[in-house]
Amino acid sequence: MKKAFLLIIAVTACIYMLGIQEVHGGDTMTKNIHWLGHDTFRITGEKVIYTDPFQIKKKDVADIILITHEHRDHCSPEDVAKVRGPETVIVAPADCAAKLSGKITTVKPGDRIEVLGVKVEVVPSYNTNKNFHTKDRGWAGYIFTLNGQRIYLAGDTDHIPEMKDFRADIALLPVSGTYVMTAEEAVKAALDIKPKLAIPMHYGSIVGSPEDAKRFSDLLKGRIEVTILREE
Repeated sequence: MKKAFLLIIAVTACIYMLGIQEVHGGDTMTKNIHWLGHDTFRITGEKVIYTDPFQIKKKDVADIILITHEHRDHCSPEDVAKVRGPETVIVAPADCAAKLSGKITTVKPGDRIEVLGVKVEVVPSYNTNKNFHTKDRGWAGYIFTLNGQRIYLAGDTDHIPEMKDFRADIALLPVSGTYVMTAEEAVKAALDIKPKLAIPMHYGSIVGSPEDAKRFSDLLKGRIEVTILREE
């Protein structure tokens, strides 16, 4: 009886330690990724990168700003100004770039560029079953390399065929539905991309809720690690 009890304790301890290691692994990959709400991230490493600055709460200076498309909750000149310094490089599609000032690199899907030493691939981002973000607009997602990790910023997109060719260590995926993928569709996207870690976004502000992020995480359990970041 005593041996059986000790065996249960040992197995429980092993499971606990494995769980700690899994959480620690996710924490290690996300320690430089800060979610500021909606599609806005502050990612630090060799450079400081902001994505789609929106409703920025405090001023900062980015080295690079990546903007996916020209909708006001992604291309917000007043929010860009809060994190733009004199040397900041803004990367954006042409229709968004026209609204901004400063050092701007205009891009379209298919482009591969290097910005301040950071490699950036511009990939398609569009709707397949709605007309909010049509493919002909040439709006963008980005795969960029920072801290030795390939990070995919999806932008406002549905689950699109091109995702089968995307390769990333970390995928930042919209999950709210309405204008973008639902949680269930984002699961299919994650399974196509096969990142080491997926992070849900595009919820809790204009559309979507934390329940969407939780559903996304639950559906990928045991298949792809998911970290739901706390908004900062």
